[in-house]
Amino acid sequence: MRAFNFSAGPAMMPEEVMRKAQAEFLDWQNTGMSVMEVSHRSKEFMALAHKTERDLRDIMHIPDNYKVLFVHGGASLQFASIPMNLSNENDTVDYVNTGVWSTKAIKEASRYVNVNVVSTSETSIPDYAEMNFSPDAKYIHICQNETITGVEFQNLPKTDKIIVSDFSSTILSRPIRVEDYGVIYAGAQKNIGPAGLAIVIVREDLIGHARPDTPTLMNWQTYNDNESMFNTPSTYAWYLASLVFEWIKEKGGVEKIAEINKRKASKLYDLIDASDFYYNEIEPSVRSWMNVTFKLKNTDLDAAFLEESKAAGLLSLKGHKVYGGMRASIYNAMPEEGIDALVAFMKAFEQKYA
Repeated sequence: MRAFNFSAGPAMMPEEVMRKAQAEFLDWQNTGMSVMEVSHRSKEFMALAHKTERDLRDIMHIPDNYKVLFVHGGASLQFASIPMNLSNENDTVDYVNTGVWSTKAIKEASRYVNVNVVSTSETSIPDYAEMNFSPDAKYIHICQNETITGVEFQNLPKTDKIIVSDFSSTILSRPIRVEDYGVIYAGAQKNIGPAGLAIVIVREDLIGHARPDTPTLMNWQTYNDNESMFNTPSTYAWYLASLVFEWIKEKGGVEKIAEINKRKASKLYDLIDASDFYYNEIEPSVRSWMNVTFKLKNTDLDAAFLEESKAAGLLSLKGHKVYGGMRASIYNAMPEEGIDALVAFMKAFEQKYA
């Protein structure tokens, strides 16, 4: 029996996807080869690549005037790619700082452009009216969901500026209006597939403006002009992403997935809020659906909690070293049964040690 893996990423993948990949591992589509051995320019893999993009467009309702790029380097490479594709060195850009990943994006962007940090808060998101937006900002950058503390944007600022968002830990978890954003980017290793791939969804008019010194593989135009195959892409990660997109469609799409995700998160937050043993520090209106953080009031019990939860088949619940406490990352692949098992364990642990 597989354990319930609450890791923030690389994260749990759907069992149905893993079993299909296992069945096809040595002979994919009767080619006599594994998909990882097939040329990325073969007709078989090109058909897979095109279908993968079509499926993602379908489940996210991506408008025709947006391009979907399958890129290298994870989301972190986009921290530099974004300013190099969207701004010049003397431009100003606005960044909302909601935690560690926002901070990393700010640090990297600051090497290439003037960054104005409009607000900083790791446990809440201030009212937009209180933020110090620049009138001449080329774009506004947010991290849609901070995996480390568990802060998630529930709405966007009303603006005519380009909004760029890191969706790594919340993409495909609920419906969104893609057209509200200029750029959406996401690492794969949470809700898309295994590590090694990232996806950039970019409005087509924002492509083609990269600085002359932009490295070839950081220029969105390169991917757009070459069907994301200027050089060899992460073919096995691409293949597994395609299976995940099929799985989402079979489950009823992102709309159905969102209903399940909302229930999962509510079960954990309801338990935490009703307890005198556990607590959550995040403003309730911006709590993450994907990364539920909590702490024990008696921190001397942290080691016992982690040891006993692991013995119960509940893995990777230790919080990030920057924030401490516990973290349950409950991405799409985490079944509701896993949440029920965690809730039951937390109740029993509280009864045992309270």
